[in-house]
Amino acid sequence: MLFFDLDGTLIESSVGITRCVAYALEKMGQPVPPQSELRRWIGPALRTSFTPVFGDPERVEQAVHHYRERFDSDGWKEHEIYPDIGEVVRRFKAAGHRLAVVTAKNEPHAQRIVEHLPFGDCFEDVIGATACGTRSHKPELVAEALARLSVQPADCWMIGDRRMDIEGARHHGMRNIGVLWGFGGEAELRQAGVQHLAQQPQDLPVLIG
Repeated sequence: MLFFDLDGTLIESSVGITRCVAYALEKMGQPVPPQSELRRWIGPALRTSFTPVFGDPERVEQAVHHYRERFDSDGWKEHEIYPDIGEVVRRFKAAGHRLAVVTAKNEPHAQRIVEHLPFGDCFEDVIGATACGTRSHKPELVAEALARLSVQPADCWMIGDRRMDIEGARHHGMRNIGVLWGFGGEAELRQAGVQHLAQQPQDLPVLIG
């Protein structure tokens, strides 16, 4: 079974995510950092990124609420699909692979995005973070995917662009591929212990077979 990350793997979502982070910071009276710094928020769980800024758990929850408020109205639409990834996903499906999306994004938001992708019907399920944050990190998300889809780690691959994807896969002894068209980059993926690197979507079928 193939587990795909969402942001940075299937979709280029930097505009939606960074605008929602900026909106939340403005609502909380915090200065908005430059775009280059905002891009670092793509990938980790929201609470992981907001906690160093606000510290107080109550203020962190307020910031998460503001982020999701804007994401629910506008942010979920502010993305582009990476070239060729849809064709590759459809090829995997046609070859008999089972596919799912495993993302740290809020699950209802992730489901809405995947449902609107032209190839979204290829995925059996979308596993995302719980609203309360009890399931928000990649090891927990992968564990939920394994349980929900009744599959063993040895039979699965995790495909993602950030160290969290690779760390989540390695936590469960799962094969993994780091993609280089997303937000992480080669150095980050290698430091996380990635098994394989894909320069472009067409590399994925070659690596997986």
